[in-house]
Amino acid sequence: MRVYVPLTLPGLAEAHKTGELGPGPLSAYAVTPGLREWYVSDDIEELEYAALSRAAAASLRLLAGAPDAPRRRVVVAVDVRDQDAVADPDQVLDASALGEVRIAAAVPMSKAAAVHVDADDAVPDVTAAVDALGAADHGDDDARFTVDGAEDHELLWYGVQEIPNIVG
Repeated sequence: MRVYVPLTLPGLAEAHKTGELGPGPLSAYAVTPGLREWYVSDDIEELEYAALSRAAAASLRLLAGAPDAPRRRVVVAVDVRDQDAVADPDQVLDASALGEVRIAAAVPMSKAAAVHVDADDAVPDVTAAVDALGAADHGDDDARFTVDGAEDHELLWYGVQEIPNIVG
């Protein structure tokens, strides 16, 4: 199963250095039955993109908790066994948890298929979105609009062999 692990650039640098994403448990996003039902599509590429987008939103939240991290969302796509990515059955109806899975143990970077990172031109919008998250969470429509502005930027695709250039 392909899962999308949200990170920050320092988190990616650490994973590259240690050779693994972890320690577990890790939060990730995948095409779960709940995501499939919510998105109402049979197109696996669209569903994978939806899971990637959920991970990008989670990366934004990680950035909010890491004031010194560069303001670029990071998502690592990894392949794990289906039984290793477990959705919380108590969260199936929670819209904020759509596609969310837990992976109990660290995942070797050798399982990584790709890395997705914001381009430099996304930094101002991502920075504004990080700053607006709290207000958006409390119902401020203008702040929600600002947070959504980060989602207008597509994450760039990188091969795992390019990680040293990304974090360097």
